[in-house]
Amino acid sequence: MNARVVVADDQSVVREGIVMLLGLLPGVEVVGSAKDGEEAVALVAELAPDVVLMDLRMPRCDGAEATRRIRRDHPGTQVVVLTTFADDDSLFPALQAGARGYLTKDAGGEEIVRAIQAVLSGEAGLSPSVQRRLLERVTTGPPPPAPAPEPQLPDGLTPRELEVLVLIAEGLSNPEIARRLHISQATVKSHINNLFAKTGVRDRAQAVRYAYVRGLAQPPGSTIT
Repeated sequence: MNARVVVADDQSVVREGIVMLLGLLPGVEVVGSAKDGEEAVALVAELAPDVVLMDLRMPRCDGAEATRRIRRDHPGTQVVVLTTFADDDSLFPALQAGARGYLTKDAGGEEIVRAIQAVLSGEAGLSPSVQRRLLERVTTGPPPPAPAPEPQLPDGLTPRELEVLVLIAEGLSNPEIARRLHISQATVKSHINNLFAKTGVRDRAQAVRYAYVRGLAQPPGSTIT
């Protein structure tokens, strides 16, 4: 008995080519084709195919969302993704949505038939490259989260200039700042000149006000809520 298949792909040339290819293969009967996810879901409701060959990046309703809806409402229909993309952002959402097979579009006809037969037998129909990617994810775990962006300091101040500004707001003199930060007084003066130029303040009193207004330091007697 032939597997009844619906093909979903938004590119008409690709869709027609897949339909033509499947028509030449034993054990497969193409019963419909869809140009987007919405049409794929509607055809599954109408035709109850055994398998949908599903592209991922389509207008109106993408392949992952169409897969989720098909598997939720028509559990007798399996989904095999047939796409150009094998990156994590494409692969894992499709599998999580319920796809049991995942092939890239360089797959040959025999590989497509094997994937269709596999999912109808309750197995996974995955290309070798996808199997390797899943194995890598299992053995290495998910990629580490991207590092948090460095906080943006006001007016291009460096972290050291900000430290000096905060100590000025605390009422420390240049020698006291030098001792606190373990730097020379000449270096303190250099940092002060730089931060004055960057912030546009003219003296220490304006620097203190600048620090208070921007929340870089707390006025004496204030409480943080």
